[in-house]
Amino acid sequence: MARKPAPLKAHVTSLEMTAPPKASLPVPANIQTAIIRAPDIPLHYYRYIYRQVGKRWHWYKRLKMSDEELAATIHDPRVSVTVLYVDGAPAGFFELLQLNEDVVELSYFGLFERAIGLGIGKWFLLQALYAAWQSNPQKVTVTTNTLDHPRALQLYQMMGFSPVGTSEALIQPMTDAELLKALDG
Repeated sequence: MARKPAPLKAHVTSLEMTAPPKASLPVPANIQTAIIRAPDIPLHYYRYIYRQVGKRWHWYKRLKMSDEELAATIHDPRVSVTVLYVDGAPAGFFELLQLNEDVVELSYFGLFERAIGLGIGKWFLLQALYAAWQSNPQKVTVTTNTLDHPRALQLYQMMGFSPVGTSEALIQPMTDAELLKALDG
């Protein structure tokens, strides 16, 4: 029987922005992009994009959910999942949660490994923020941690987020068997 991997320590930073971004960025040159909201995204496809984006950053929470839990979460009317396609193939996604009329959370944001380094990260985050501000909230929130991309915190701050709190967390990685079972569903 495989041993459970040791928990990973993470320093967590909560951030918020209280005004829409002022930045404007052109669509990246020499690549075709499409950003498509997926209101009824199939669970297997969601798990695929979640894993492709999150495997380097130790995202496990959604992979540990049953089909029923995951469907209830991502098909909630307050949640929107939007997928980025680059040159016809999925390349990233973001997920927004309308916590209430005043607060939208950027729950997940990221790129597939193949899309990192194409110069689209800032532009795609800006598209996510435009979407978050469409309902005219008082603020948009996001949480990142030290297991995330090394420049994630810096990028969020560059886009207008300010840190509002920090904490420590233990992230329990999945065993290979748990991961295979989750992705097999």
